[in-house]
Amino acid sequence: MKITMLGTGSAFAKAFNNNNAIIEKEGRLLLVDCGITAPKALHELGYGFNDLHAVLITHIHADHIGGLEEFAFQMKFVYGRKPILYIADTLVQPIWEHSLRGGLQQDEAETLHDFFDVRPLSIGARHELMPGLNVELVPTRHIPNKPNFSMLFNGFFFYSGDTVFDPDLLAGLVRDRNVKVIFHDCQLHPPGVVHACLPQLLTLPAELQERIYLMHYGDDQPNFIGRTGAMTFIEQQIAYEVEQLTPGGNS
Repeated sequence: MKITMLGTGSAFAKAFNNNNAIIEKEGRLLLVDCGITAPKALHELGYGFNDLHAVLITHIHADHIGGLEEFAFQMKFVYGRKPILYIADTLVQPIWEHSLRGGLQQDEAETLHDFFDVRPLSIGARHELMPGLNVELVPTRHIPNKPNFSMLFNGFFFYSGDTVFDPDLLAGLVRDRNVKVIFHDCQLHPPGVVHACLPQLLTLPAELQERIYLMHYGDDQPNFIGRTGAMTFIEQQIAYEVEQLTPGGNS
């Protein structure tokens, strides 16, 4: 499994793109979130929307879905096909009614299903997204009363979809699920109200920290290099072999 972060920036970052990713498995590409900067970031890496097998959405903030309107229009009117949209079943109605309908709805296209091959995902099940890649939804806390999900890929790779600090969740993933790699959003400065902040993450034991790769950070991230304990910043637009990031891997 290979992952390339299109961006690693927080919602307000300007030096870094939105925190979106491409996962490649057996020659197919899965886009994880499609924020405002995703179309440009894909272009910079030499990809177009038609190169993607599917898109997976964690939650409905603009830095995670702001590029979906362009994605939908390009696929419908340029490429003439419906892309696969994987999304939690509880987000199917909100993403259309509260985020996409105003821009996408027109006479011949009045529902989310007119633009996407919608594949709702349920909690508590393992879903195959493409050959060799499956996911389990992990509900996580971000904004009160707004559904938000992190992702557990292939049983060993946890990717946070924005979450507050939850040490019990992280410890349980490693202890009970044998999770090897954790990509975690990281607000560099306290207080950590809707994201885990770096001072909180630094309280984790070393055996957890060594599995954590930090993303979704602010523009002053260079000032914090070398100040993250046993954790490592992940960089945007660089391809990583996930298995090599595991403890005992080659990275």
